[in-house]
Amino acid sequence: MIPNWLLQRAYLTPNRIALSFGDEQWTFQQLKEEAISIASKLRSIDLQEGDRIALLGASSPEMVFMIHGCLVAGLEIVMLNNRLTTEEIAWQLTDSEAKVWIIADEFQNLTAQNENAFMTFSMIQTLPIKESHFTEYWEPSRTITIMYTSGTTGFPKGVRQTADNHTSSALSSVLNLGLDENDCWLCTMPLFHISGFSILVRSVLYGMEVRLYEKFDAQSIAEEICRGTVTRISVVATGLQRILSEMEKVDSVADPMFRTVLAGGGPIPNDYLERSTLRQLPVLQTYGMTETSSQTATLSAEDALRKSGSAGKPLFFNRIKIADGKRAGEIGEVLVAGPHVTPGYIGHASSKSSLVDGWLQTGDLGYIDDEGYLYIVDRRSDLIISGGENIYPAEIENILASHPRVLEAGVCGQEDKEWGSVPVAFVVVDTDLSAEELDEFCRHRLASYKVPKRFYFVKQLPRNASNKLLRRTLKTWLDSDEK
Repeated sequence: MIPNWLLQRAYLTPNRIALSFGDEQWTFQQLKEEAISIASKLRSIDLQEGDRIALLGASSPEMVFMIHGCLVAGLEIVMLNNRLTTEEIAWQLTDSEAKVWIIADEFQNLTAQNENAFMTFSMIQTLPIKESHFTEYWEPSRTITIMYTSGTTGFPKGVRQTADNHTSSALSSVLNLGLDENDCWLCTMPLFHISGFSILVRSVLYGMEVRLYEKFDAQSIAEEICRGTVTRISVVATGLQRILSEMEKVDSVADPMFRTVLAGGGPIPNDYLERSTLRQLPVLQTYGMTETSSQTATLSAEDALRKSGSAGKPLFFNRIKIADGKRAGEIGEVLVAGPHVTPGYIGHASSKSSLVDGWLQTGDLGYIDDEGYLYIVDRRSDLIISGGENIYPAEIENILASHPRVLEAGVCGQEDKEWGSVPVAFVVVDTDLSAEELDEFCRHRLASYKVPKRFYFVKQLPRNASNKLLRRTLKTWLDSDEK
């Protein structure tokens, strides 16, 4: 049995700070009071334990209160991405069969032309409180959240994440990272995404403060890191680059209290790691996905440069292997097993098993070296096969990102009559830079067949809510005027 997270945490450390946002802060006891008030109001509209609701909001204290209110009430929460179109939201609401759609007031415009029943945050606040009993212990198999995958092929799948999935993930993480009573995790990741939601889970399990940001503000984040007001942060490579740039502007270093930059979403370029070392920023590269309730493997800070590009070793309860891999260094699909792995899907994908012979097929290509470290090479769907040679976009992107005037880079394959497919690159630069200069830069560092055949200079790259690069969108740009 697993304790109802917030109820147990508020009992153990009621006066410890749970959440801060701007100049405001709330203790775990205050957070519990907010959550119980919401949970009691939800009972008044006949939402019972085990019912499924859909939730859409921003990264705000009100969203945190609503999430915890739904959790205390024992509801299954379908976490909706607030960047979706009304059509995409309508599809997920229908597929999930959510009983009620709960939506932050500022997104009420998304309810237009949508026939699903909804309630805004302010509408819920006006509901009467119904005296209720809330379950103090959960069955480990109880579904906590449902998050839809990005849908690289076909329709997105609603991934179930259980109490055991989330709890196991948080415990594996703390066994790797350690815990200090003064820990404070700065959260800029969307709360509807597994990377953001998992920070809330760690908070109630560890008794740790979450310093919440509504949007990514590189300057403010860098200042907090240098003042020591926060100790940890989760980012992707682009976020790390922006923080480093702010620190470099004022020649600052991280406060000794700061402990971890948890970097996911793909390999971190060596240039970023070297710059992080100069700024005394401990960067831990990590690998995970929606189906694994956040982290599966994490690289230690001391190995960041020695094992550059690696996602590290599996966390304590987790297992990783390479499909059909018979020797170290052999590339194949990454398979994952452990208590953090989803038991399955909902809706149209409910009949699809999440496991094959006990292993989750991630769709990622990678290898394990002779010391047991995992390297993610690329998404299987993004692999470029050119003249029989396998080309991994991430390798080229990392080379381009090491150029001092390149801020971001994205690579995808373009059809070619002679070679089948060839790599092309989309780059964001901070000053004038020619395609000829980039071509020469790449030719000194890449085999000729890996050098992009064309360079497109763009203002920004397409990314999803967790800031991961959408290479499939780059492909659509090739034959459009969007770039």
